[in-house]
Amino acid sequence: MAILKPFRGIRPIKSIAKEIAARPYDVLNSQEARNEVAGNPYSLLHITKPEIDLYPEVDVHSQSVYDKAVENYKNFIKKGWLIQDDKEKLYIYAQTMNNKTQYGIVGCAAVEDYLNGVIKKHELTRPDKEEDRMKHVRINNANIEPVFFTYRAVPEMDNIVSEFVGNSDPEYDFVADDEIGHHFWVIDNKQMIDKIVELFISIPATYVADGHHRTAAAVLVGNEKKKNNPDHRGDEEYNYFMVVLFPHDQLTIIDYNRVVKDLNGLNSGEFIERLEQGFIIEKKGREIYKPGSLHNFSMYLEGEWYSLTARQGTYENNDPVGVLDVTILSNQVLAPHLNITDLRRSNRIDFIGGIRGLGELKKRVDSGEMAVAFALYPVTLDQLITIADTGNIMPPKTTWFEPKLRSGLVIHGLD
Repeated sequence: MAILKPFRGIRPIKSIAKEIAARPYDVLNSQEARNEVAGNPYSLLHITKPEIDLYPEVDVHSQSVYDKAVENYKNFIKKGWLIQDDKEKLYIYAQTMNNKTQYGIVGCAAVEDYLNGVIKKHELTRPDKEEDRMKHVRINNANIEPVFFTYRAVPEMDNIVSEFVGNSDPEYDFVADDEIGHHFWVIDNKQMIDKIVELFISIPATYVADGHHRTAAAVLVGNEKKKNNPDHRGDEEYNYFMVVLFPHDQLTIIDYNRVVKDLNGLNSGEFIERLEQGFIIEKKGREIYKPGSLHNFSMYLEGEWYSLTARQGTYENNDPVGVLDVTILSNQVLAPHLNITDLRRSNRIDFIGGIRGLGELKKRVDSGEMAVAFALYPVTLDQLITIADTGNIMPPKTTWFEPKLRSGLVIHGLD
């Protein structure tokens, strides 16, 4: 059973909600964040990437940066930009992209659910990133940003959400600069809150879609507070962390593509000849070619696009990880022919989210920066859930969810 808990959200006043809402801390670097907040003192990036308010050479993991986060967070509250709700509530956060809207329920998940496997993950986390977010949560005593979760859709839950948003005005409703719409409702009806909480009890598992490091950090801080509290009861706020839960059938995973700096000493003819061992290859010319199905890849090399279709027998249909296209590409191309065996550490490969389009792959190769590019068909939600359910882990840089959550519409304090 999945635990969902209402909480007293710390939220922006309505007049500046759009200005406070910001992209997640990990989708832009410090300089991009500085550029994004220019002229906007309200942006949550002042809290989530506080180095933007210090000198450019600052070490982003130095204590001064974490201290600045706390200073800015307290100032936001002192100035009345953020106000805490008077009672525990749930919220609905919807996003609209390309005329499609997805509706998520905002509440708190339980640390215990992560530890006992009710919350399932599909990616490994890096200790250094965990430590960074741990410090941020610990020093602010809050989950400043939500985590993106999914669950297998429940028709009754869909009906409750649909009826509520159809009969209520959103608290916040705006279109961001990237033309994605953000809509946020406050649920303060106790009967409705209790019904949603009850429905989640019947859900066997929830899944981390995006935000594995934030999830792990929240759990670690919760455990830390538990150990340091001799009067721990189990119902303290630090036993929970903020999530947005979307039904799986509303979400979109887009492609996550690869570019490689060199052909490992091969010329293009030799490289293509080697690829024929594992793929049916079709030359597509100079027009951008997008993969049309699972196990079909697009390759851009020396000004030409190619279709690569993995041959039967080169992958294992009964292996939930082995059947992934990212695994096929690694096993049939990157490792044997390009000598790239560690995607996390190799400096010869880079990853490009499909939101930037296949034109970005062409640009990187045509510039001479990269030698070859590969576009992949997106992973499906069913593949992600199957991997999480079987206790497996996806290879690095497999999933790219879009749209990204905007941070700052609600914050969860740990007191």
